[in-house]
Amino acid sequence: MNIQTSVLTNSIMVAFATNNTTHIDAHFGSAKEFHIYEITHDSYSFYGVIPITTKDTDRTIDLLNGTDIVYFVNIGPAAAAKIINSGIFPIKYKESVSINEELAKLMNMLGSNPPPFIKKICERRAS
Repeated sequence: MNIQTSVLTNSIMVAFATNNTTHIDAHFGSAKEFHIYEITHDSYSFYGVIPITTKDTDRTIDLLNGTDIVYFVNIGPAAAAKIINSGIFPIKYKESVSINEELAKLMNMLGSNPPPFIKKICERRAS
């Protein structure tokens, strides 16, 4: 999948590491797939699925190119550094979280006063 930069302003592209398709429930390095969404303050669109067929951190990060944020339940320090250096903001949860709940939170953040890291993402996308 080639993730294109969105033409929408104040939108973000987010990847969720998942093994069951409905929850952020996977370690970055062992996720079966990443579900990609484009999110604005009032909607979100399912962009697609990136299947992971090999345990290759560099390849996975290349596949995630174009996303702004990636969510997972765990990650190794070397992989985390590589994600950050690629320009993707990592978010780690300690336990499984519903993708739909996280989408609602992100829409709410974009529609109100987003945290600084999301403001930076929107500014970067707008330029």
